[in-house]
Amino acid sequence: MTSTRTILIETNRLFRQGLKHLLADTRFAVEAEFSTMEQAVDGAVTSGLVIVGEAGDIEQLRSAYPEARIVMLASDFAVDALRDAMNAGASGYLMKNVSPEALIQSLELVMMGEKVFPTNLASMLLDMSALVPQQSIRGLSPREQEILQALVTGASNKLIAIKLGITEATVKVHLKTLLRKIDVNNRTQAAIWAMNNGFTAQGAPVPTRGLNAA
Repeated sequence: MTSTRTILIETNRLFRQGLKHLLADTRFAVEAEFSTMEQAVDGAVTSGLVIVGEAGDIEQLRSAYPEARIVMLASDFAVDALRDAMNAGASGYLMKNVSPEALIQSLELVMMGEKVFPTNLASMLLDMSALVPQQSIRGLSPREQEILQALVTGASNKLIAIKLGITEATVKVHLKTLLRKIDVNNRTQAAIWAMNNGFTAQGAPVPTRGLNAA
């Protein structure tokens, strides 16, 4: 079995130790570990595979490990984070709740030169204009716009309800109406529609003249 020099960056010590144990008997046995991105950049001495379990400057990490394949392990899905990781040159973006088998298989694919991201989402982000037509935010209520903004961050219905001070049942009603208005099938497509129309984790776009009403 050909080994791959693997670097692990993860703030959570328990998760870091667990992942090291999981990979110990594979070709991805961890050679060096760091608790912060800054430590990893300062201690960069090799290439191979870098597994990142924290948010940070992927471009800086890419500069420190120019020959390495970089895979992010995220706790929560956020469209912005996925887009930024792709733009910065990450080879993979996976969720931390991925099964051990799927993780190792994904790492194998990455080392073969493949890009590994949540199913079908990478291509959707790379061609967002083909996914949904450009539409104005006119016709969406302020509450629906707040929910769209929350979807961009990957928030669950429960988190949206807490943030907006409404019930989960109310969130579901708004979401159902929202999906119909922007003509998408699910919350992931809604999040990408939102990004495509100027929504970010920080706020909604300001309507401009010359756009067709939704």
